[in-house]
Amino acid sequence: MNRILYDSHIHTHLCKHAIGAPGEYAAAAERRGLRGIIFTCHNPVPGDWSPEYRMELDEFDEYVALVARTREEWLGRVDVRLGMEFDYIPGMKNWIETLMERAQFQYRLGSVHAPITDYMERFFYGDILRFQRIYFDHIAQAAETGLFHAIAHPDVVKHAIPSRWRVEEVMDELKRSLDCIAAAGTALEFNTSGANKIPSEMNPGREMLREMKARDIPVVIGSDSHTPDRVGDRFEEAFDALLEAGYRSVCYFIDGEKREISIEEAKASLLVHAV
Repeated sequence: MNRILYDSHIHTHLCKHAIGAPGEYAAAAERRGLRGIIFTCHNPVPGDWSPEYRMELDEFDEYVALVARTREEWLGRVDVRLGMEFDYIPGMKNWIETLMERAQFQYRLGSVHAPITDYMERFFYGDILRFQRIYFDHIAQAAETGLFHAIAHPDVVKHAIPSRWRVEEVMDELKRSLDCIAAAGTALEFNTSGANKIPSEMNPGREMLREMKARDIPVVIGSDSHTPDRVGDRFEEAFDALLEAGYRSVCYFIDGEKREISIEEAKASLLVHAV
């Protein structure tokens, strides 16, 4: 069987809201027909920035060692790689750079977690449209740092106050953000976990996908798995949406190098999802 696809967004129990041993995620990837997985647990942050969603700083080395052990255990079966999901807000750049110097990350995934309480307390001023526009400005800023290979779930703000999400109302800011991301040469993630949230729609939605394709922004696919059964989840649906938007390939990053694969070949390589 020709295994060619990676799931580029996987968590571990160290983020405090995921379950299962890393080997269970690797086993799920093998059953799914994936070539590999990239662990991207949430980075530690000094102080009191959403500590319930991330590892402690003194667990950083434990995380790196955990992924290394899993890689050795699954060598020749599933290609396990080390990445990290770095939570970005303005002012966080220097701290992220410090963390990046502590380990050799094959994949650096930036993210802006608009739905979490700490972000909303800092940037929501009672005007939902302003809040959504601030979010799109922040993901553009994240891309412009040059620190990240890709930006995760790039319209996750829609899950913060889902009853007030109207993509057409923020389209101008969304387009400006995508212009900046395209100019920076940063990829965007197509994250399938949004289908399990409200609104039930992958991240990004179809309108944003079309705008991304109009700017030839590369796409990385990830499940954002916090449980082993979600590895590779809904990838076939995601591929259909990408094809509808005009994409013909997806990419992943290994050792910082972008590698592209045909969507049709990637879709054909998957095995039926079985846990």
